Amino acid sequence: MQSNLRSSSIIVVIFFILFSGCGDSGKKESQEPAKKGRTVVPETSLTFLSESGENISTIEVALADEPMERNQGLMDVRSMPENVGMLFIFDENAPKSFYMANTLIPLDIMYVNSDSVIVRIYQNTTPFSSESLPSGAPARFVVETNGGYSIAHGITEGMKVRF
Repeated sequence: MQSNLRSSSIIVVIFFILFSGCGDSGKKESQEPAKKGRTVVPETSLTFLSESGENISTIEVALADEPMERNQGLMDVRSMPENVGMLFIFDENAPKSFYMANTLIPLDIMYVNSDSVIVRIYQNTTPFSSESLPSGAPARFVVETNGGYSIAHGITEGMKVRF
């Protein structure tokens, strides 16, 4: 009788170990950290100016002045601090168009001409949208901020930027 009890105990322990191990594999998967995405590393500051030249607000911006950087933009960025953005610099003052495919967060997209005047603002753009967002006028620069930044700081078309 003791032999059967000992055998049964061993079987129960082995059974418990086997099934405990199966449960742990599911836990390990769920405990893995989520993808963090890319981080924006600011390189300089950019100031928004009122039409009379007063400072409205300043953000720190990463620069996208090479074709590869401009193509990637803020794609795969999961979050940004409030006062951080990206400044796209192009060689020519010409009509531009951006879209939000592969962009995970809503953005404000501001087209700026060669005279540093904001010619078009798209506010709170839709993540992952392939809708074209044209400048409507020649632009040499594009500023991207967190969605809602321009409304929160009273930034409107016709204002200027300085960097």
